[in-house]
Amino acid sequence: MRQRFGLKCLGKMLLVLSLGWGAVLASPLSSAAEDSSAKLGWGADAESGAPFSFKDPQSPNVMKGFEAEIVAELAKRLGREIEFRQNNWEGLVEGLKRGDCDLIVNGLEITEDRARVLRFSRPYYITAQVIAVRQEVEGVTRLEDLEGQRVGSLAGSLAQRMLAEVDFPLQVVTYSEEIHAYQDLALGRLDAVFLDEPIAIYYAKTNPRLKIVGEPIGRMEYGVAVRLEDTKLAEQIDRALADMIQDGSLREILERWGLWNPLTAQAWSQSVAPRIPPVEYQNFVENLQQLQASRNWSDRWDRYAKYAPMLARGAWMTLKISVTSMLLAIFVGVLVSTMRLYGPKPVRWLAIAFVEIFRGTPLLIQLFLIFYGLPRVGIEFSPFVAAILGLGLNYGACEAENYRAGILSVHSSQVDAARALGMNLWQRLRHVIWPQAARLVLPPMTNDFIALLKDSSLVSVITMVELTSTYGQLASASFDYLGLGLLVAGLYFLLGLPFVQLARKAEAWVRRESARV
Repeated sequence: MRQRFGLKCLGKMLLVLSLGWGAVLASPLSSAAEDSSAKLGWGADAESGAPFSFKDPQSPNVMKGFEAEIVAELAKRLGREIEFRQNNWEGLVEGLKRGDCDLIVNGLEITEDRARVLRFSRPYYITAQVIAVRQEVEGVTRLEDLEGQRVGSLAGSLAQRMLAEVDFPLQVVTYSEEIHAYQDLALGRLDAVFLDEPIAIYYAKTNPRLKIVGEPIGRMEYGVAVRLEDTKLAEQIDRALADMIQDGSLREILERWGLWNPLTAQAWSQSVAPRIPPVEYQNFVENLQQLQASRNWSDRWDRYAKYAPMLARGAWMTLKISVTSMLLAIFVGVLVSTMRLYGPKPVRWLAIAFVEIFRGTPLLIQLFLIFYGLPRVGIEFSPFVAAILGLGLNYGACEAENYRAGILSVHSSQVDAARALGMNLWQRLRHVIWPQAARLVLPPMTNDFIALLKDSSLVSVITMVELTSTYGQLASASFDYLGLGLLVAGLYFLLGLPFVQLARKAEAWVRRESARV
């Protein structure tokens, strides 16, 4: 009895974890894995916010923004169906190169280094950078006035590069999302923010605590990016953009979003004065005021009810990733711990190397290497599979050490007795060692699963739209980081709670059975 009940506990936990397999195998691995031969994959970061491409806070399944409208018009003129592909802004270029999308439209500046690895269309918008400071700040109109101060910018942007090239001391703080830079500026964590003028119009100009100072600095062009080899698609996009400029449809989109400016007008040889009111900008400001005014929880819950389907899909993806990764981690942990303890010397060294490498390097780096690095040597995985491999191998190394400790805790006299009975190694492991070790590894294994569930939020960097990524998209559109953050934290708690309860029952059952024998 003593030899079997520990293994039964482990089996019950594995059975519960295995429930996720059916759903995983029955559903698409990821949006990128679906058949997209007839669709135009559009890569962008929905967390970037207005005015580029963002989730409509009133209808979260709808993409808004001037770039969303440009892409829709391009797809219409090309006779293609558009499909949005989410990716972090910093990973868009690598995502395009590895084939996650067909084109990038996300405020991507045309620069010499990018033009060497991507093919750009003609510019669809021309703008500059501007400085934003708090309302009470005086005497700042140029970059030189920011000497010795903390200045925020977007990571990987042309604005950040310009700040890095100044010849005076400056502390540059980079952000993955623009809205966070302006929030920190309003809170006094930064002295200024230096970013593209369209971003400042929507996030600095609309904030009563901030203001835009000085004249626009520099010149930058936004272009549609495709892979170098996609010459036909690039030519089609160029012709479509030329037609949109000629018939005025592109100008109309920019004017409705309040973005028509002298630089673009001069480049297209058109008048500077807008011909139609900036209705989308006005709608954005009105919606922002309504969101800020609706402080009561009744309004919040009505809004959260609209977000429920998106949050449910994100939670389901998080659960699928976590369950499948934990199954892989358990398999890897059992295999590696057994190799380390009972394998020949080369195998033992291989097991030790595996544990130290995967346990001793950051999970985020491992995800980047698997998803973006391996395609350089001809090994390519879908986002879902890359996420499973990254989490499963990383936590498998940790599980291996837990299982090794459990195995070594089995008293040597029992192993000697099993050997005296004529049991071979496999029989000793199956009937004597593993069952008793399982009793000891249940608590740390449960703890690792909860940690893995939380760490699954990191897979958003490889285009997976899970719960944390969904939170970022909705929060950046609704400016509700606190309420939505608490809601999402509660969802993570509820996802992990059944496994915690299962582990407690299993441990209690183990104690009862131990007392009987």
